[in-house]
Amino acid sequence: MSEALLSVNDLRVSFRTERGDVEAVKGVSWSLNAGETLALVGESGSGKSVSAMSVLQLLPYPRAWHPSGSIRFAGEELMGAPGPLIRSIRGGRIGTIFQEPMTSLNPLHTVEKQIAETLRIHKGLQGKAARERILELLELVRLPEPVRRLKSFPHELSGGQRQRVMIAMALANHPELLIADEPTTALDVTVQARILELIKELQQRFHMALLLISHDLNVVRHMADRICVMRYGEVVEEGAAEQVFITPQHAYTRLLIESEPRGGPYSSRGGEPVLVGDDVKVHFPIKAGFFRRVRDYVRAVDGVSLRVHPGQTVGVVGESGSGKTTLALALLRLQQAKGRIVFLGEDISRLPSRRLRPKRKAMQVVFQDPFGSLSPRMSVEQIVAEGLQVHQPELTAEQRQQVIAQALEEVGLGAELMPRFPHELSGGQRQRIAVARALVLKPRLIVLDEPTSALDRSVQAQLVDLLRELQRKHQLAYLFISHDLKVVRALAHQIIVMKDGKVVEQGDAETVYRNPREPYTRELLEAALM
Repeated sequence: MSEALLSVNDLRVSFRTERGDVEAVKGVSWSLNAGETLALVGESGSGKSVSAMSVLQLLPYPRAWHPSGSIRFAGEELMGAPGPLIRSIRGGRIGTIFQEPMTSLNPLHTVEKQIAETLRIHKGLQGKAARERILELLELVRLPEPVRRLKSFPHELSGGQRQRVMIAMALANHPELLIADEPTTALDVTVQARILELIKELQQRFHMALLLISHDLNVVRHMADRICVMRYGEVVEEGAAEQVFITPQHAYTRLLIESEPRGGPYSSRGGEPVLVGDDVKVHFPIKAGFFRRVRDYVRAVDGVSLRVHPGQTVGVVGESGSGKTTLALALLRLQQAKGRIVFLGEDISRLPSRRLRPKRKAMQVVFQDPFGSLSPRMSVEQIVAEGLQVHQPELTAEQRQQVIAQALEEVGLGAELMPRFPHELSGGQRQRIAVARALVLKPRLIVLDEPTSALDRSVQAQLVDLLRELQRKHQLAYLFISHDLKVVRALAHQIIVMKDGKVVEQGDAETVYRNPREPYTRELLEAALM
């Protein structure tokens, strides 16, 4: 039997911290053959990305170090290999697709310059030859209008387009191995499906090995030949993908497979709507010419109407750029808009800021990325207390602490977390803190903007259960924005499907799921159930 293309044996990785060394990877071993796909699966903190980044020595040395282990690629030992050898393999024989292309692409360089750099370093290509190869790569990954996109910067591309540029860079030098670290986590379901199909097609075309790191078992089921399940830095199960999915041996593997939002929304009593939007429009002017006259408008939200009742959830679904977040900001009067907006029976469309401010206590928001929306310089207590200091300044320090402790308890956390900071918490804990911050003011409406997209599957399921229970207990009205239709199905009573600022389908959630009228809705559903 021929030697594996990549073999990892007894790999150990530790991180030096102020509290001593922390062992992140504890003696893992796995191998990958040419043309094969191996998936490293596990929740955040399981050690899967640390293991994969060790292959190319991309860990933050010297804070990270390898007490022991061997990593052999095509017969060569990479552990402790000299810098020139590692640099020749990185981006050359081994390509990498990172999780978030917006942070891994240089914001100051054009698409052409970024791809040209790897061609110059590994192939010595410059000028016309490099440009021809770049266009060939952009056409290979099916980037629209590749000639025009050469001079584009990352911020001028959509998420799917940025990921295609990352794939083009990874493939530039015909790698033997492609490492894909959560390559579709930040993408819409339809874009995710296209990117996965593209990676699979290119892998087969060039007979590449693929090391896929993911916590999304739908992606893994679609892509992998073999699976390594990791937990707390160890491999707890390994085997053929089909075997692992059909007859999982380890309890943790079974937990991952079963951990997706289940059930549906609870039966609501209804009542007078908490929020009404009638013919809501948000148009951004396009200015051109020397005098910057308005030539046209970007119709981000174009005539949307909805009603959100107590104890009910309205799910707003659609791809990036469909207008769903802009709609939410308009309804909260955080974005200038036309149309009629009624909150708790009062028309707030033209209400001045001074009169609107007291009403904001009853309308709260939970954002997509808790790490970005929680101040890293504030403790949990200070974060949750912010709204109380604005809307209930009469509370004493002791009363405020009691209210905060109660809010933390309601979201399944203890008062002992109050002195901790966001970086000391897990993703699920941070999102629960964000929910507590909204809940502490006893709102009537909570806007949930992609609150589960950055979380592991098991944590997603826990958060959905929590939101459902809080809604039942407090008769909260939710406006739930998401591109994940499985999560939406578990919470929503009504669904609005948006595309290009317009509503393409709207109605009872189960009716939309079972009998979608519009081709776009069917496309979203098919991609979500891939």
